[in-house]
Amino acid sequence: MISEHDNKVLGKAEEILEKKNLLPFVLVTSLFLLWGLINSMTDTLLAAFKNIMKMSDTQTSLIQFSFYGAYFCLALPAAVFIKKYSFKSGIILGMVLSALGAILFLPAAVASSYAFYLFAIFVMASGCSILETTANPYIISMGSPETATRRLNLTQSFNPIGSIIGVLASKYFILENVSLYSVSGTYMALGIVLLCILVVMMFARMPRGNNNSGASAIVSAFQRLLRNRDYIYGIVAQFFYIGAQICVWSFTIRIVMEEMNWDEGEASTVYLISVIGFCVSRFVYTWMMSFVQPAKLLVFGGVMSTLCCGMVLLGEGTGMTIIFALICVSIFMSLMFPTIYGISLTSVVNGRNPDDSKIGASGLIMAILGGALLTPLQGFVSDNSNIYTSFAVPCFCFVVVLVYAIRAVCKR
Repeated sequence: MISEHDNKVLGKAEEILEKKNLLPFVLVTSLFLLWGLINSMTDTLLAAFKNIMKMSDTQTSLIQFSFYGAYFCLALPAAVFIKKYSFKSGIILGMVLSALGAILFLPAAVASSYAFYLFAIFVMASGCSILETTANPYIISMGSPETATRRLNLTQSFNPIGSIIGVLASKYFILENVSLYSVSGTYMALGIVLLCILVVMMFARMPRGNNNSGASAIVSAFQRLLRNRDYIYGIVAQFFYIGAQICVWSFTIRIVMEEMNWDEGEASTVYLISVIGFCVSRFVYTWMMSFVQPAKLLVFGGVMSTLCCGMVLLGEGTGMTIIFALICVSIFMSLMFPTIYGISLTSVVNGRNPDDSKIGASGLIMAILGGALLTPLQGFVSDNSNIYTSFAVPCFCFVVVLVYAIRAVCKR
């Protein structure tokens, strides 16, 4: 027999978003599009710098080490910052750093310094880290915990739209005529756009979400989070998922060039199709979550992504089969980040101290370190074996995600 309390919970669960939060939801969702654009442009830089500076795969993978290493370094300070001040303050700080990093690409071109580029990438990614640490728990808080994973998947569905825009910008402004100035000019233009968006965000009215907790409260939050196994396993799964995604996307252009003997511009078309598939499938997954448990969909995505990655690993010389497998990996893995994030952070929100989600969000963003560490590992395998064998790295990562998904299904 269903109690009055249960009816209220079920009623709330039908609402993916509280009406009063519509405007903040739209504004924050625009940020997901924004860093999707930045992420995808960065993925194409590996092929660009390999051409411009004649680097090895290991050397070019330092781009991803700088980018996702910044996520690891800034996520926790960002969580402390928004916990002390407000969500809006975190958004503004993140926008400032992102714009500054993009603008620094111009002096990096003048100096013709790879190290300077890596520094600019680190600054820009630091801003993205702050934005993600701020935006994800903000979206989680905008409605019922029962619909948190669906709400986050809906918002995250706009992230690959930004990725598509980023791939197109890279294809036509960077890869069609590869040079230091084609790279820097494109990022300089991005920095100007970011400054314009920053002005809009500064004047937008958004809930502050203040919590002036002291250091002792933050330490207590960490202690509670470390005792939450669902949350800890979520961090591990997120680490390996991000590693897999960045590995696959960072080397898509390179492996297509190797397999099909195409140039960067032609090969980037396959990357573009992959990101479009990623985008469309995320909307499909979000719709399916209205009647299929997210964890079960995560199991399906884990199985299919592992199989497709295995096809790339073993498919040397098969031409279009490898291209098909690369595209399908993006389609099947698209739900992973928001679903792992939602399941993990919901376990925090549903606990006795739901405000721990602000600190908890930082751990899940710090897990993006997987992209910084596993991409160079794949580059090392590629340099010392071949680019096909290097796909053993993302294949293993998807197996870890699959194990996490099976556990999540068994827990429910």
